[in-house]
Amino acid sequence: MATQTLHFKNRTIKGVIEVPGDKSISHRSIMFGAIADGKTRVWNFLKGQDCLSTWECFQKLGVPISDQGQYLLIEGKGFEGLREPSSILDVGNSGTTSRLLMGILAGRPFHSVLIGDESIAKRPMSRVTAPLRLMGVKIDGRMNGEYTPISIRGGELSSIDYQIPVASAQVKSALLFAAMQASGITELTEKGNTRDHTERMIQYFGGKLEKNGLTIRIDGSAQLEGRDLVVPGDISSAAFFIAAAILAPNSELLIKNVGLNETRTGMITVLERMGANLEIIPHSIDSFEPYGDILVRSSKLQGTEIGGDLIPKLIDEIPILALLATQAEGRTVIKNAEELKVKETNRIDTVANELNKLGCQITPTADGLMIDGVSRLKGGIVDSHGDHRIGMMLAIASLVAEDSVHVQSTEAIDVSFPNFFKALTSTMK
Repeated sequence: MATQTLHFKNRTIKGVIEVPGDKSISHRSIMFGAIADGKTRVWNFLKGQDCLSTWECFQKLGVPISDQGQYLLIEGKGFEGLREPSSILDVGNSGTTSRLLMGILAGRPFHSVLIGDESIAKRPMSRVTAPLRLMGVKIDGRMNGEYTPISIRGGELSSIDYQIPVASAQVKSALLFAAMQASGITELTEKGNTRDHTERMIQYFGGKLEKNGLTIRIDGSAQLEGRDLVVPGDISSAAFFIAAAILAPNSELLIKNVGLNETRTGMITVLERMGANLEIIPHSIDSFEPYGDILVRSSKLQGTEIGGDLIPKLIDEIPILALLATQAEGRTVIKNAEELKVKETNRIDTVANELNKLGCQITPTADGLMIDGVSRLKGGIVDSHGDHRIGMMLAIASLVAEDSVHVQSTEAIDVSFPNFFKALTSTMK
């Protein structure tokens, strides 16, 4: 278990930085490259452990994937070219890999088994396995398919009309992958708008779908072709540097080439409302995903209320927003965020418990957090609990803590941001 001892109080954040490629898009680049016909080249692929788990799983399914130095080369086989794996598919700590892969395997005429680490074994899977059964797949697992290991015997799928009961891009994406292999037209209706990377990539790789409000219609006859793509920087990773520049005195940081998909920019909306000094510089170059630069300066923040339709647009940024709220004047209330309970940790309880150890005033609620600021942070021993976003948030807390912050289990950060600490210290003056 790795521990980092950090004491960055009164350091200034300056300069220009790029963050690693978007994790969600990197996962999907391998998946779409694999099920498309022909070669796909991917620049700026995130070589974090979660995405490497996706890479390894698709190699076991018979898809050649190679690192060409500047880009990743995926030699697509199409859905029909996927092969029965000779061993168990280990998704590691990746919920995206496990859930989306189930949708792809649902239509393949062979048997496969998915397993993951201890965290994955606690995360709910029936939100995917239940609708896949409605489409005709034979699927089982612990507690009737609620938890891994998951066994899938795929085959012919039927289209469905389905209302997704949770606002989850992973569930939606799994069903879209299955729908591309089903007979007829599948209609999916979301509970709320979630990140739309899968829909964008279906169209980018040559597939067709229709979207009307919260409803998506997709025909199972799509033929996908390999493409070249550049993965933009991950806004969820950029969030920690945005927070660092806001909190540290006399700071000015330019974060370049960050994904600005409107289904992911809820944190920007909230920070502007709180009074953050941010400037968004969009790029006009044609791309399958919008991106641009973010200029951040030191800021004084005001408390706010965060909930409703904004939550799916910032679900991964709530831990770092909670830290920022401890340094904002007044009370911040985060609600409608029940989905935090089924992430790598129960992030509602973990965020509150770990930040309160440092002297914050955070009360967990049934669906979020109540945070009173401004808190004076002391040092102390805190733990990521194996959650990469909690680990990075606690590291940023060291910028405002009076004494050293000892962050345990920092190896979890490699899931999404290898070399995070090197990148962070490179911006400090």
